[in-house]
Amino acid sequence: MLKKIIKPYQGLSKEIWFMALTMLINRAGAMVVPFLSLYLTNFLEFSLENVGWIMSCYGFGSVAGVFIGGKLADKIGYYKVMYMSLLGTGLVFFGIQFITDFYSLCIGVFTLTIVADMFRPAVWVALDDYSEEDNRTRSVTLIRLAINLGWSMGPAIGGLLITYMSYQSLFWVDGLTCIIAGIVIIRFLRQKSQVTTKHKQASLPKLSPYKDGRYLIFWFAMFLIAFTFMQYFSTIPLYYSQRLGMDEDGIGLMLAMNGLLIFLLEMPIVHALEKGKLESLKIVIGGCFLLVLSFLVLNIGAYIGLAIIGIIFMTFGEMLGFPFSNSYALDRSKLGNQGSYMAMYSMSFSVAHILGPNIGMQFSAKFGFESTWYLMAGICLVACLILLGLQRKESS
Repeated sequence: MLKKIIKPYQGLSKEIWFMALTMLINRAGAMVVPFLSLYLTNFLEFSLENVGWIMSCYGFGSVAGVFIGGKLADKIGYYKVMYMSLLGTGLVFFGIQFITDFYSLCIGVFTLTIVADMFRPAVWVALDDYSEEDNRTRSVTLIRLAINLGWSMGPAIGGLLITYMSYQSLFWVDGLTCIIAGIVIIRFLRQKSQVTTKHKQASLPKLSPYKDGRYLIFWFAMFLIAFTFMQYFSTIPLYYSQRLGMDEDGIGLMLAMNGLLIFLLEMPIVHALEKGKLESLKIVIGGCFLLVLSFLVLNIGAYIGLAIIGIIFMTFGEMLGFPFSNSYALDRSKLGNQGSYMAMYSMSFSVAHILGPNIGMQFSAKFGFESTWYLMAGICLVACLILLGLQRKESS
């Protein structure tokens, strides 16, 4: 029994394990983002419309950050980008808690996400450098497990900090864990030799991801999926609060369930699917359909039990969709500069962050939560159809 549990984790490099440790530390302290919409509405007393615009600034900063991070990863190397981003993010978190007016917060949140999201494409390039072809998806999954274990801890601790201390304490803890994660990278990781990296890149045709037709189709489908997924960290916490009457502590535990389930189940599921030799896109389509169900179940009735079923559907959709979509993007990135390809992949989530929370909140304010969930389910279905068409092209 123990061998079966350990087997999926065997064969991964020590660098991958240190990267996982870095992500665990960083995400265990990630308490601001899950509670940002509540902080803005309950503590600073902004309207839903203003909260939507601030969340869009978060997305604009994310787009700029991943674009800059991808370019820098190709130019100066992923290692420097990772630790500079983490250390800088910690310092910005310390300062942003003192900003309370709308326009300054828009600028502050925009700056925060530029610095923070430079990290994302660099991580995926590093992951490809530290992993082998036959264990890449499992390496992606280990990093995601660390992220989600951190997420399962972060919101739960964050809810307790809000209840027993203050919203400001979230910014101090989040900033401190970013700095600690940066120190772990400096202490335990090194970029592989530039000669090796350049040799790999020199042997590849330099196709731009913006001219890769199939990758653009894939990117658009991932944007639609991310657009709906963002609701779970923006509009849905407000639904839990306003419609189901849950407090911050309960909402934190609800979001923690997502991370805990992923920690327990994702690696065995991915290992089993890898052995089954299923195409990555087929698995992503299955995950997308589960995301559809996660929204539809909310409209059966305003009950906490149904909300729990919804987050379970969403979690299994995430476990199927995101590791294998990331693996597909890494494989496709062999056609050109990996930093640019992975920056574009990350950008699908960043652009979704611009539009998803804002449109979700504006739509909810005008038409109600139920109509919003139907809209999100419909968008997910469109993404399923796009990926199905792409998968058939890939198979032909």
